Amino acid sequence: MGLFDSMFGRNNEAGNKESKSVPWIPLVSLDQLEDIIAASNQKTQVIFKHSTSCGISRMVMNMFGSSHDFEATKIDLHYLDLHAYRAVSNEVAHRFGVMHQSPQLLVIRNGVVVGHASHGAITAMELERYL
Repeated sequence: MGLFDSMFGRNNEAGNKESKSVPWIPLVSLDQLEDIIAASNQKTQVIFKHSTSCGISRMVMNMFGSSHDFEATKIDLHYLDLHAYRAVSNEVAHRFGVMHQSPQLLVIRNGVVVGHASHGAITAMELERYL
C-alpha cells in the first residue's frame, strides 16, 4: 500500500513532493464570494474545488501544489471543500457560469472567470499568464 499512499497524498514524510505548502485560504461562506470578486480587481483569485472523497481530486491537488510556486503578493488561492460547503460550490458554478466538476480550478480577474480547468488539465494550466 506504500505506493498508493504516496500517490494519493497520504504519505507526508519529509522530502516528499506533496509536503510543499500551498497558502490556501478556506472558502467556507457565500459572503466570501463577494470579497473574492472585489479582490479580483487588484489581484488574481483562484478557487480550487476539491472533493475530499475522491482520490483523483487529492492527487490533482497535490500535483498542483508541487508544480507551481506561489507568491501571496500576486495571487490568492481559495480552497473549497465541496462536500462540506455544497451551497458555496453551487453558487460558484452559478455566479461564474462554469459547470461544476471536481476537481476544478477557476481563475478570476476583474470579477469574471478568465480561465478554468478540471481533472488532469489543472496541472497543465499556466497560472503565470493570469498574474
